[in-house]
Amino acid sequence: MDINEVKELLEKFDHSSLTEFDLREGSFELYMNKNNVSQRTVQAQSETEKVSEKAVIVEAEPVISARPAEAPRQAATEGEEITSPLVGVVYLQPAPDKSMFKSVGDKVKKGEVVCIVEAMKLMNEITSTVDGTITEILVENEAIVEYNQPLFRVAKGE
Repeated sequence: MDINEVKELLEKFDHSSLTEFDLREGSFELYMNKNNVSQRTVQAQSETEKVSEKAVIVEAEPVISARPAEAPRQAATEGEEITSPLVGVVYLQPAPDKSMFKSVGDKVKKGEVVCIVEAMKLMNEITSTVDGTITEILVENEAIVEYNQPLFRVAKGE
């Protein structure tokens, strides 16, 4: 894919209602994101090839970059995961001067707010999908989270 095709895709993406676009064609990978946050990380294709991919950035938004390889997941422990339904910045407390929504050991009910994910300047309340006890918080406050990334682990019960 040449630079003119990328520019044409960028223009079409910019005028569309899409917020994310991911294209993979052979060894070529293109990721576009209109959200306010994005992991703009560039990685080499392989150590032996020593070919670096460069991010194409057009003034402000949208951002086009090579998508980083997903980090290997930890071995799953018991409990159900509450995952992020969107890409954004996670907030574990309702305001900087307030206490956390939930801490390890806290009881949680299905439908109860456990955190907020900010995407495109909108605050989205993330609710528990299960009744139980928070056994693990898998993200840090104000971290960038991906779609379907686990946020909390909950032991079912009570």
